[in-house]
Amino acid sequence: MVVPTRNAPVAPGALPVIGHAWPLMRRPLQFARQLSDQGELVEVRLGGVRALVPCRPELLWRVLTDDRVFDKGGPFFDRVRATIGNGVGSCGFVEHRRQRRLIQPSFHPARLAGYAAVMEQEAAALTGNWRAGRIVDAYQELFGAALRTVLRTLFAARDADAVVDRFRNPVETVLHQLTFRMFVPPSLQHLPLPVNRRFDRAVGELRRGIADLVTELRRGGTDRGDLVSALIAARDGEDGAQDGLNDDEIHDQVLTLVVAGADSVAAAVSWALHLLHDHPDVRDQLEDEVDTVLAGRVAGADDLPGLPCTARVITEALRLYPPGWLFTRVTTDDTELAGHHLPAGTTVAFCAPAVHRNPSVYRRPEVFDPDRWLPERARGLPRGAFAAFGGGARKCAGEAYGLTESTLLLSTIIARCRLRLAPGSDVRPVALSTALRPRRLLMEVTTRRGRAT
Repeated sequence: MVVPTRNAPVAPGALPVIGHAWPLMRRPLQFARQLSDQGELVEVRLGGVRALVPCRPELLWRVLTDDRVFDKGGPFFDRVRATIGNGVGSCGFVEHRRQRRLIQPSFHPARLAGYAAVMEQEAAALTGNWRAGRIVDAYQELFGAALRTVLRTLFAARDADAVVDRFRNPVETVLHQLTFRMFVPPSLQHLPLPVNRRFDRAVGELRRGIADLVTELRRGGTDRGDLVSALIAARDGEDGAQDGLNDDEIHDQVLTLVVAGADSVAAAVSWALHLLHDHPDVRDQLEDEVDTVLAGRVAGADDLPGLPCTARVITEALRLYPPGWLFTRVTTDDTELAGHHLPAGTTVAFCAPAVHRNPSVYRRPEVFDPDRWLPERARGLPRGAFAAFGGGARKCAGEAYGLTESTLLLSTIIARCRLRLAPGSDVRPVALSTALRPRRLLMEVTTRRGRAT
């Protein structure tokens, strides 16, 4: 294994064999926050792998934007790729440019307006089921709504309920085991254990379901306005070529979107609701905004420009609890970072909380302060200071989709009810899911009559 020739400081607390995996999984945010105290580039040990974590925005920005040298890969990412395929989120540099060009039209603003209509319907259905006095598991409820949204926008299927019923259990199984399996040696993943059989069965069910729906859409031959129709129709015209995505590539893109889409949105809105409960002054400000703009109705795409406070709350929740909080890159050539020589093959860990919670980057970084995203304040932040969606050419293609859905969900919930933390909640972050989510966010529903209604 290749390691840097000039040693970076090593994070404290490494254990034999597993290294920092235990504190990283048990207290991910505290562990990430303390890394910046050790230096600007810190070594962590994940089992037998040594990885360097950039803790300064300019270093993280370099890693994110120089994707030829800092390529997607490493033993952890290779294990993810073996599960969700070689889609745009997991493929290497060589394939990424072509895949990105082909999927980008799927997220064109004209199509996003159609997706937003589905988001609006699902937000209405979610809050319509919440009655005063009911205790809801906020993350689970939001996950269901977000999964329905991503499946309906991927496949404009005739029977959306049947599609959701077919996919929900296997999607949850994959989401809740994928990150954990990153740290489990491949030899253990192939043992005939019940947990491995469940995971393999879930992946198989997802792939078969996707294959059936893609076949149905291809047979129909018409653009239904959904994401998969756009993927089927995509053509790469670079250098005169007109190649599209084959079925295997479409399957990988769809699996990536399903895995990433539902969990991230549900986690972001869950954390926003938790933070608003603890900060009634911000909640009051948000209620004033949605009462003025929505007057009790469901939020739609046309309302987004009038909901800047809601957008700031979502952004601040993403800063404090970024869904995709740990990824790895591998250097493809000898390079230098923060004065350290990194030979080809060095693992670099992209850990957004190490920057998001760095006190030299943000004033009072542990404090929930949505107004830090007011334009006059945010413009002073360096590039790389906010990396919830990555950066550079590999920045998340679904950023606008995720922010739109999160904003519509949160504003509709705030307009229609007030949620209060209920006994039995456990808001410690779960690090083993694909997104950093609360363990159990129980909230009691109370109805409210908006001040502007």
